[in-house]
Amino acid sequence: MFLQVCVESRSSSIAREAAGASVGRYGSECLNIRCVATSEATAAQAMTLGVPLATLDEMPELDLTVDGADEVDPKLRLIKGGGGALLREKIVAAASKRMVVIADSTKRVAQLGAFPLPIEVVPFGLAATQRHIEHAFAELGLAGSIRLRGGSSPFVTDGGHHILDCSLGAIAEPERLSQILSPIPGVVEHGLFIGLARAAIIGGAEGVQVLGDLG
Repeated sequence: MFLQVCVESRSSSIAREAAGASVGRYGSECLNIRCVATSEATAAQAMTLGVPLATLDEMPELDLTVDGADEVDPKLRLIKGGGGALLREKIVAAASKRMVVIADSTKRVAQLGAFPLPIEVVPFGLAATQRHIEHAFAELGLAGSIRLRGGSSPFVTDGGHHILDCSLGAIAEPERLSQILSPIPGVVEHGLFIGLARAAIIGGAEGVQVLGDLG
């Protein structure tokens, strides 16, 4: 059996370590597995675990993405990007036949938005881009602080971009917000993952719950 898997970068270190350890173990025992990492840090960790890696150019379609999330709602809509790899994560998730989220029960929410929404942006013209983002929020009746991650020493993504963390409190219409943010010049990608996750495995004090379809 040959399985092409994405080992995601961070949202849940539990997801990353569990997936990496499992692939490292079972890849050599019974499955022919190759993986695509979505960050340089994950690629380095995968190599130390003996996980066989490939690039998305070498494998443009993947069988499975295993990832964490900063928030997951009942419709399997996600906020991701707390670890700063949301662009690569979304590219790889969109290239996968299935995406399964592994998270603890604190990440399960009734409504997205308590976790600040990350928006990856081009450094050039940042103030203008932020102004457009603020107007987009106002159009949907959203308001809250927008913080450049890293402040005076901005965080730089693997793609050379910055991230704005947007504290909105609650996002009543994630689909509409996604549609409004995506066309803004200077916005590279945002942390709303909608229509990508097929299932979520949620662990907590009361055991494990599965949302969606693992099949």
